[in-house]
Parts: sequence; structure tokens; C-alpha cells
Amino acid sequence: MGTLLLVRHGQEAWSEDTDDLLSPLGWEQGRMLGTALAARGVVPDLVVRGDARRHRETAEAIGEAAGWSGREVVDPRWDEFDHVDVLRDHLPTMVGGADPEPQQFQQWLTLAMARWTGGEHDADYAESFDGFARRTQSALAEAADRVGRGGTVLVVSSGGPIAWLTAAMVAMWSPGEDPRGYAGAWGRLNSVVVNTSVTKVTVGLRGVRLVSFNEHSHLECGPSGE
Repeated sequence: MGTLLLVRHGQEAWSEDTDDLLSPLGWEQGRMLGTALAARGVVPDLVVRGDARRHRETAEAIGEAAGWSGREVVDPRWDEFDHVDVLRDHLPTMVGGADPEPQQFQQWLTLAMARWTGGEHDADYAESFDGFARRTQSALAEAADRVGRGGTVLVVSSGGPIAWLTAAMVAMWSPGEDPRGYAGAWGRLNSVVVNTSVTKVTVGLRGVRLVSFNEHSHLECGPSGE
């Protein structure tokens, strides 16, 4: 039976001078995960990561701490949805040039996400929610093909794809269905995915099956910022 380990990237650095890179805490989170995986004897046959810098740096931090020197594949299908595009129709009129308070931003994000996942305005977005769901599902299918019967593949991605794939596996969603009916479950899972958490998936005769979600015990003895 093959194993997929889906890892969310480490904490990002947020400032006017940085974009899409890990904070010092994010690097430490990655190293802590690498150390924990090495202690368990986990050595992946392949590392697959999204195309973002935070994905690359997280994979580097994990690999350096674990002592891995294996093969790595970049697959943009594991990238996060474009939150800037999703928020575009809300923030320009609501913010008015001022930085919103966190509570205000969360309210606007909730409205924007509801509009995006609703499906009635798909033409307004570079990638619809339906497209996002099918993109990440295809990435999972290819990773499952890569893992083989007894291998291990570690995937470094983001909270959105991992949360969607978790919701889809629990609900036994198929690409023939409309994903909008599962958007609520996806949103709830997406809001709790911890940086460098591990979601374990097995690949066997019964297909792809979820074993655990959002495991992050490696952070309990040290930094755990999200």
C-alpha cells in the first residue's frame, strides 16, 4: 500500500518588503517536521511541491532537517487558489484605500468566498471553484499513480488544496459531481489547516483513502504559529 503525505507550507512572512516566502518561524516549522519524519524512519521516494516560493522553501527546510536528497517534482496544480482574484470585486469598493481591521477583512473574505464558491459568477474569475476542485483532484490522482503499491510521496502544498481533497475524500466526491455542494465543508476544513501539518492518504486496491487530517504533533514541543 502506498502512502501520500500532504503537507501545508510553513508560516509565511508578511510585510511590505516580502511576498511568498517563509518567516523564520516557517523555516523552523519545516525543520521540526523534517526531524520528526526522520525519527519515524520516513524517507519519501519522491517530493512533489507546488510552484510557489513558500512551497519550495518548506520542502528545503524539511529535507535539510531530515537529511533527504531524493528526487523533487514541481507541479503547479498543488498551488493555492488565487485569493487576490477572489477578493478583487470586494476590496476595492469596501476598503477605500485604507487597511481593513482583521475582523472587517474576515467578513469581506467570507462574502468573497461565498461568491466564488457559489458558481453563479464563474466568468468573473481566472479560475472558478469548480476548476480549482478539478485541478487539485487531478494533482492527487497523478501523485497516487506516482506512489505505486508500496512507496511514499511527500507533497508540499497549501491549505486550500489539502482541505478540498480531504472534504472530497470524506464525502466520496467524484469529478462527475458539482463541487459546490461541498464548499461549506471545504471552507470549515480550510480554516483550521495548520502550517506544516501532515494529512496522510493511502493508495491501495480500494483507491485513495484518507487516514488522518492536519496532524501537527511535531509542533507541540516548539513553535506552532499558523
